Amino acid sequence: MKNKWLQISLSVLSLGLAVLLVVYLPQIVRTLTGNPVSWSEIGAQFAALGAGEIALMTALWLLSLLAYTFVLTNSLPGLSNLQGLTLNAAGSAVSNLLPFGGAVGVALSFAMTKGWGFGSRAFVVMTLVSGIWNTLFRFILPAVGIIALLAAGKAPNPTVANAGWTGAISIIALCLVVAAALYWDRAAQMLGRALDGATRLLRLTRVHASEAFHRLRADTADVVRTRWPGLSLGMVFFLGFQWAIMAACMSATGAWPGLAESIAVFALSRVLTSALITPSGAGIMESGVAALLIAFGVAAPPAIATALLFGFWTYTIEIPFGGLALGAWALLRRRGGRDADAEPPSAISKAT
Repeated sequence: MKNKWLQISLSVLSLGLAVLLVVYLPQIVRTLTGNPVSWSEIGAQFAALGAGEIALMTALWLLSLLAYTFVLTNSLPGLSNLQGLTLNAAGSAVSNLLPFGGAVGVALSFAMTKGWGFGSRAFVVMTLVSGIWNTLFRFILPAVGIIALLAAGKAPNPTVANAGWTGAISIIALCLVVAAALYWDRAAQMLGRALDGATRLLRLTRVHASEAFHRLRADTADVVRTRWPGLSLGMVFFLGFQWAIMAACMSATGAWPGLAESIAVFALSRVLTSALITPSGAGIMESGVAALLIAFGVAAPPAIATALLFGFWTYTIEIPFGGLALGAWALLRRRGGRDADAEPPSAISKAT
């Protein structure tokens, strides 16, 4: 009971902090950038939005949801795209309401997949594989943002450019090493020895990094070896459509900073969603996006309007949509249970 009330209290505080960060977003942006802005100026940006622009954002949002279902269906063979959409929507709604909602989302996803007839091991593999792919691409995104800026000549001097290239290439190389180790036995052995060497160097005698990695690899090897193209394409299209949503928001508000800059802003937005102090980094992501857009020369009102619009399409709207998906799943599950109870024994035995 104490844990339950603690979780409720933390959730209320976290949601309250997210609301405060959004309410005081103009003041936060002014503190970060020195640019004064009012809510009336931001509201004027929203009032200028046209029906066609909203329709385009809606279509891109739906396409991004559909793209992510391929990550789930490749992580859990036998899962349909409709089931994947329901699973993603319901889990996202829970995660977006709680500061540490990922654990609750996993528990809900387990109940849903179990109701569809999948076993515990299949669910664990799906959770591990989809988590690995999300983590890898989340690491790669900052590198892509840095490379986009460097390729566009946005580095202030050669020293910063060299440091940027070194950091970006190092991040991508690390992700490729991990991906190769998940696929090839020899690469896994080499990475395991490197992990053991690192733990000895850091004197972490109680940490058995290579054993943990080999256990992880053993659990996910079959899915990774056969379905890595689908997993990767699903993540690429999912993130691509999310970037397209941000580009549409920038275009609608007049905040387009350039192609390279838009990629960098998008990469930052995805990194900031990892801030666990608020659910999915709500409020923190919007502040960071607005501040970076202003640093790229965008005026404060359209920069903040873009950040809020993008937060709506990648966070806020997922809550009611996920609630509808969860309600539909619960209703169909209850109806299915009633139909099974009402079915005569002879029919049940034949079906079995």
